[in-house]
Amino acid sequence: MKRIDFWFQGEPVGKGRPRFTRQGRAYTPKKTRDYELKLAAKASDKMVELGLDPINVPCRVSVMAQFAIPKSYSKKRREAATMGEIIPTRVDADNVLKIITDACNGVLYEDDRLIYKMTVQKRFGDPMVIITLEWD
Repeated sequence: MKRIDFWFQGEPVGKGRPRFTRQGRAYTPKKTRDYELKLAAKASDKMVELGLDPINVPCRVSVMAQFAIPKSYSKKRREAATMGEIIPTRVDADNVLKIITDACNGVLYEDDRLIYKMTVQKRFGDPMVIITLEWD
């Protein structure tokens, strides 16, 4: 089994819904577009570092999204968040997974249709996204 692990520092962002101009043209929100570009650049750097081309075999993707504990939480609630008793609810897990798989499309793997298993987990911690790609 082959495996690539890398992380992307910063608060995880969910995939934004397409927006429409008055003329009816769809566009991707700037926050989504910027996050995808930065994540794709980080994934590309990792592939260059490993000397790999985008893989073209079925693969598995695992994502760990860590969110900062809100400053408004009480001491008791902060401890519960640190221990994993409270999970982040601000961003949908499927939107976090979608932005990551879209950003890595053509960089880590040739096409996201090659992904046959996806897992995503949300928790509190240092704000970052940890991405694992595995294939045989």
